[in-house]
Amino acid sequence: DMTKTLTIPGRFPSLNEVLDVAKTHWTKYRDLKLQLTDSVDLTARSQELHRFKGKVRVDFYWYEENQRRDVDNIRHGAKYILDGLVQGGFIQGDSQKYVVGLRDEFFVDKKNPRVEVAIEDL
Repeated sequence: DMTKTLTIPGRFPSLNEVLDVAKTHWTKYRDLKLQLTDSVDLTARSQELHRFKGKVRVDFYWYEENQRRDVDNIRHGAKYILDGLVQGGFIQGDSQKYVVGLRDEFFVDKKNPRVEVAIEDL
């Protein structure tokens, strides 16, 4: 089995933060989504992530600065990660045709918040 890992530094905005932005004006949400998606695409390119053909399983390891944020708010970042992987051609799509499973685990790393994304070729 082949699994490759992408490390994305920092943290994504929570769903609540994204909804607050969206309430100000629809273009603000669009711009935020584009920025987040592009940053994932560029990070994957800079790390020379393998390009997967076919079905994958994706595991997200979320490293937060502390335990304050709800896990459902944290995992909202998966949307932008998957969209960025599709945009860059690293996975073929984020529908059920290509992604057979998602898994999340949550950790605290005060000094180095990040998301480690393990993509398994099936």
